[in-house]
Amino acid sequence: ARLGIICRPPQNYPLYIRSVPTENELKFHYTVHTSLDVVDEKISAMGKAMVDQRELYLGLLYPTEDYKVYGYVTNSKVKFVMVVDSSNTALRDNEIRSMFRKLHNSYTDIMCNPFYNPGDRIHSRAFDNMVNSMMMQVC
Repeated sequence: ARLGIICRPPQNYPLYIRSVPTENELKFHYTVHTSLDVVDEKISAMGKAMVDQRELYLGLLYPTEDYKVYGYVTNSKVKFVMVVDSSNTALRDNEIRSMFRKLHNSYTDIMCNPFYNPGDRIHSRAFDNMVNSMMMQVC
């Protein structure tokens, strides 16, 4: 499983990227960045009614031969992208949604830290531990 958290627009630079295993990491970075266009398309297609909701689970953004790419956007326009190997058929949609909620809650905890400057890369042991445990469940 691979994970990317992207900052809110217009910057769209990564705040946190984690990849297990680490081979083909450049391909993973490319996949995360190219998925942003699909995220923006889905958000605009949903219209204002969906944007007013508290959270936006975008579901499967697109499948490739090797990966399935899922997306999630918070109400503050922070984009979460998760890339899972296509060979993993055990993951259901509700499990992916639950993983995104955990990520969102942990991200919220980081944002509540008075020593964190919004927009800085995420360096948090608690966040790393949560991501590691989540990735161990998937792999």
